[in-house]
Amino acid sequence: MDMEATPCVGEADSKDQLRFITCGSVDDGKSTLIGRLLHDSKMIYEDQVQALARDSAKHGTTGGDVDFALLVDGLEAEREQGITIDVAYRFFTTPRRSFMVADTPGHEEYTRNMATGASNAQLAIILIDARKGVLTQSKRHSFICSLLGIRHVLLAVNKIDLVDYRKDVFDGIVHDYVAFASELGFTSINSVPISARYGDNIIQRSGNTDWYHGPPLLDYLETVEIESETTGLPFRFPIQWVNRPDLDFRGYAGTIASGSVAVGDKIVVAKSARSSRVKRIMTYDGDLAVAEAGDAVTITLEDEIDVSRGDVLASPTQPPEIADQFAAHLLWMDQEPMVPGRSYALRIGTQSIASASINRFKYKIDVNTCEPVAAATLDLNEIGFCEVSTVLPASFDPYRVNRRTGSFIMIDRYTNRTVGAGMIEFPLRRSTRTAWQPLSIDKQLRSTLKHQKPCIIWFTGLSGAGKSTIANIVDQKLFAMSYHTMLLDEDNLRHGLNRDLVLTKADRMEKFRRGSQVAKLMLEAGLIVICSFVSPYKTDRDMVRKLVGGREFVEVFVDTPIDECVRRDPKGLYSKAKSGSIKNLAGLDAPYEAPNRPDVHLKTLDEPAEQLANRVLDALAIQGIISMT
Repeated sequence: MDMEATPCVGEADSKDQLRFITCGSVDDGKSTLIGRLLHDSKMIYEDQVQALARDSAKHGTTGGDVDFALLVDGLEAEREQGITIDVAYRFFTTPRRSFMVADTPGHEEYTRNMATGASNAQLAIILIDARKGVLTQSKRHSFICSLLGIRHVLLAVNKIDLVDYRKDVFDGIVHDYVAFASELGFTSINSVPISARYGDNIIQRSGNTDWYHGPPLLDYLETVEIESETTGLPFRFPIQWVNRPDLDFRGYAGTIASGSVAVGDKIVVAKSARSSRVKRIMTYDGDLAVAEAGDAVTITLEDEIDVSRGDVLASPTQPPEIADQFAAHLLWMDQEPMVPGRSYALRIGTQSIASASINRFKYKIDVNTCEPVAAATLDLNEIGFCEVSTVLPASFDPYRVNRRTGSFIMIDRYTNRTVGAGMIEFPLRRSTRTAWQPLSIDKQLRSTLKHQKPCIIWFTGLSGAGKSTIANIVDQKLFAMSYHTMLLDEDNLRHGLNRDLVLTKADRMEKFRRGSQVAKLMLEAGLIVICSFVSPYKTDRDMVRKLVGGREFVEVFVDTPIDECVRRDPKGLYSKAKSGSIKNLAGLDAPYEAPNRPDVHLKTLDEPAEQLANRVLDALAIQGIISMT
């Protein structure tokens, strides 16, 4: 094919674009279908056709025929296994429309990748092998498409050639699928019999299926009417970056998620309800009078108000929901099961929330029947309904209202892996109605009465490093200097508050969460709170710093080599760990993340505990927390 046969970028950009996904069970022919579409619509160059012929001889699975799946199965592992692993995005255009297609994995192991592709699609092509009928994975993908807001489905019954182009086989599959999908809320379900390998009903109607009177697949894709996802939605602008090149300029950069905004419009910061008006809308090519959904812009405001990354600028008459608890559907994407009550990081758009947990897991969903099933957790690729609690309020819209501001991901705070993807159903009103009870006597008054500055001194280090010893000496010295203190030791909390927790990763995080909340309450009482916790994860310690404010948090790293800790073994923990009676001991068979820049770094092999305690007091004095005179 010559170069002139491919439309230029400008032509493609000016056309209406349809974003669609191909999904279904493994080996249903998704990649072959896309390859056939690209080839028969003349969207590949002659040298690509020649390369495809060579690759088909080497990697093909179609005998001597051209294997069109190889146009999109780009990974070597995919070609060797004959399956799609990653999500492959392809762009092509026809005289009537431009397209972005996501070819997603069919294998159950890669369901999370399929969900990624579906999250941005407007239409789903569900492929079904005519020989096999509607399979569990076909149902799972359809259910995920429904959850992710896709409202239009094209059921492509593939490999119709392998059942002799029989109409009764096609009709039976369509009947079974429509019966299953009738409860999923799709706006339209259309069906077409195809052979992706031989091109039947792909570009033009096939004579092999003279009983089929509908349009060929490409004709349907070119003409199907898809309503705009952002039409009529209120203005939402998640802040990606605060641009401050100098003292005279402050702009807020990001991409408009929905709605539109014009210079002079009144906006609010969703969480704080602070309002202002739009002063300028800036782009690389110059200022705009009006910007719409999808535009990447920098907005400046007429007033100096507190706005930071993660905040959402919104319409003042139609603001988003603000809550620290919400109900959501959750697709679990990790090998390790979901643990209710465990602390995860959460991200909604540009909002990053350091700690969130599944407050209540209600049920998982049987993808065969779409019915709820009682369960205590979710395993890889399972879908459930739960209530999520966040340490700080989040701004969002229900997913059915706005896909851009109603979706979230959950992240393992230690490994930084994305472990879950969620779709928010509604805020839990009890959380938003629970107002913070104002107190007449606040932290400032309590600390003034005690003539001191409250703070948290957080000792971290391996078991046996000497944290408790040094913390106890610091406590004694501060008490002798007439300061009001409280020492929270991890071991002591195990006798009461943390009695129900053990040494699993999830329980370790929960111990930390409880201990940090108690420390914060004591800080509010105006005390100097001394905490001795192993606290092996950097994200946990950073969370406490953010929770109370950096000026009131002093991180003390008690640095003792693991060999010395094992030699000391004051509580016998290392002996028990080596014998196998306990597991997940930080520094031995579980990780310990040493602080990169602690406020105080104590090396216990260099100095005795008394001198190390004095170094902590010196640091407190330098920061103005205590006076040594």
